[in-house]
Amino acid sequence: MARSVQGLRRAIAECVSDLPATANRERSTRNAVRHLSSCGLLMTRAPILLPVSPCNPVLITPARSFLNLAAPFINKRKEYSERRIIGYSMLEMYDVVAGVEDYKHFVPWCKKSQVVLRRSGYCKAHLEVGFSPVMEKYTSLVTLVRPHLVKASCTDGRLFNHLETVWRFSPGIPGYPRTCTLDFSISFEFRSLLHSQLATVFFDEVVKQMVAAFERRAGKVYGPETRIPQEFMFHEVHHT
Repeated sequence: MARSVQGLRRAIAECVSDLPATANRERSTRNAVRHLSSCGLLMTRAPILLPVSPCNPVLITPARSFLNLAAPFINKRKEYSERRIIGYSMLEMYDVVAGVEDYKHFVPWCKKSQVVLRRSGYCKAHLEVGFSPVMEKYTSLVTLVRPHLVKASCTDGRLFNHLETVWRFSPGIPGYPRTCTLDFSISFEFRSLLHSQLATVFFDEVVKQMVAAFERRAGKVYGPETRIPQEFMFHEVHHT
């Protein structure tokens, strides 16, 4: 009988000695999940292999990750183009677009526009564009062919890997000298996965409003536009 009691006491002592290991396993399980505050992603550490005693059988199942960071990311270049008849002459529209120093007054979300160098057929400007939740400062190199072309390229931005806008002006409706055909195109690519999530905002708040903003500026500078007969009006939009 005494030996039976001693055997029972030894079994209880072995189970009690295993209790701290059980607590450690519970803490390890709780710590298996961590939050990456910089990306807002819920991730998991690799599962930890722990010894299991007969008194404390434990099964640890790793939690599922919301995003596989090892998966390849392709930052696709976005393109948008617009073509329409404008009730202003080629020269009038060219002068509005070529006046980069005035962009801060009417271009969507443009906070600063300063021409730092101007030569025949070329200028260099510092621009600052803000659309929630970011602000971008960059240098724009502008090619000017009066009154046919204005082409601007971003050179040192931190937000964009590529940003280029092209404005082309050609004759409008025969018999309506104060009209022109305007072709506008823009292509852009963000530098990072995080910034690429802003593509929809950039499209809706900046790109899609661009031509209309310049047309309104022409109205403010040159007065009402030429009335275009309905049968001659067209407006084409393409984007990828």
